[in-house]
Amino acid sequence: MSKSLVSATSNLARAEYGMIQTENLTKIYNGKAAVDGLNLTVGEGEIFGFLGPNGAGKSTTILMLTGMIEPTAGRCLVDGIEVAKDPLAVKRTIGYLPEDVGFYGNLTAEQNLDYFARFYGMDAGERSERIAELLNLVHLDGVTQKAGEYSRGMKQRLGLAQALINDPAVLFLDEPTANLDPEGVREYRDLVLALAAEGKTIFVSSHILSEVRAVCRTVGLLAKGKLVAQGTLEEVARTLASPDGDTVRIVIETRERLPDLDDPEIIDIERNGNRAVIRATTDIRDRLAATLLEQGLHVREMRLEEPDIEDIFMAVYQR
Repeated sequence: MSKSLVSATSNLARAEYGMIQTENLTKIYNGKAAVDGLNLTVGEGEIFGFLGPNGAGKSTTILMLTGMIEPTAGRCLVDGIEVAKDPLAVKRTIGYLPEDVGFYGNLTAEQNLDYFARFYGMDAGERSERIAELLNLVHLDGVTQKAGEYSRGMKQRLGLAQALINDPAVLFLDEPTANLDPEGVREYRDLVLALAAEGKTIFVSSHILSEVRAVCRTVGLLAKGKLVAQGTLEEVARTLASPDGDTVRIVIETRERLPDLDDPEIIDIERNGNRAVIRATTDIRDRLAATLLEQGLHVREMRLEEPDIEDIFMAVYQR
C-alpha cells in the first residue's frame, strides 16, 4: 500500500474514531481482568487525563495503546491505526514516557537520544538539530555527565526528551511528574500546554488529581479496570456525586418563604426556610426562575451546587 493511501486511510479512521479510541478493550492476567471492557475516545489536540488509583489498570491500558502488549479482547486505534494489527506504524507516530524510565548509564544524554533517534531513520544532521532542541527544552543542554549518574528528576526530563525525539502526533505520559521538583513540575505543565497548542494529542496517566487538573481538559476515571466516568472534571465529579449518576442539585434562596414547587424534573427538595436544595434530572433553573417570578417572589440566589471534586475522587479511589 502506498504512503499516500496509508495516510488517507489513517485520516478517515481518525475522523471516525478520534485520535485515540478503544472498543471493549480487555486484558486478562491469570483469570483476572486488569482492564475490563474499556471504551473511551480522545479527540485530536486534547490533553486527556487518565485518572485512577495505583493498580486500577492505567499502565496496562497504555501498554496496549502503545503496542507493547496485545489485548485479550477488543481493540484500540491510535491516529486511525489499529494498534494490534500494525504496532510498528503506531510506534512511528507516538511518543511514550513510561513510569520507570531507563537509559544506558554509560552514555550521556546526547548519546542516548542519538541512539533512539536512529530508529526513526533520521540522518546525522536531523539528529543533531533535534537533540540540541530537546536538550535545551528539558534543560539538560551542557550536561556532560553520564546518564547513570543522573538524579531521578534528571532521568525523568531525559525521558520526556526521548518521548519527543520523533516529533510525535500523540504523546503518552505515565506518571510524568514523578520525581520532579516543584520547578520541574511547573516546567512540565508549561511544556504540555505548549505541545497541545501545536496540535499534539496528549494522554496523561496519573493517580494525582491535582496534576491532572492543572493541565487536562477532559478526563477518564478508571477503577478496578473499568471506566467509571469520562468528560470534563466537573462533569465527571457531578456524575459520581449523584446517586443516580445523572442528576443535578440546584441551590435556591428567596426573600419570601419558598412555595411548593411542581415540576416533573424534580426528584426531591431539601427545605430550610427560604432556602432549598433541589435535586432534579436536568438543569431547570430557567423554569424555576420563571415560576417564582410569576408568583412575585424575589430570588436572592439560584445556582448549581458544585460537588467537591477532591472528596468525590478520593471516595472512588477507596472503593
